[in-house]
Amino acid sequence: MLDNQLVLSGNLIELDALRYTPAGIPVVNFRLSHASEQIEAGAKRAVQCEVAGLAFEREARLMAAARPGMQVKVTGFLAGKSRDSKQLVLHATNIEFVEGV
Repeated sequence: MLDNQLVLSGNLIELDALRYTPAGIPVVNFRLSHASEQIEAGAKRAVQCEVAGLAFEREARLMAAARPGMQVKVTGFLAGKSRDSKQLVLHATNIEFVEGV
């Protein structure tokens, strides 16, 4: 199996309402803003990005209880937004709320 795992900490900047798939599975869309300093080629680099995310089941219920502005650490994998889209979305498999990130 090929690797596809991402761990990203950031500020929750958008959170849609909890909804349900036709099969009754809870799902929520969200967006994280990340800012950090990383080392690349031996030099410090300021990194800023926004990442769209999607959570199902337990993680959807957890995220739905959050508020924009909260700091979160999301573990998951990247997938296309839809069958026809190559736009990446972080699918959350674990969500932790973090203080003082």
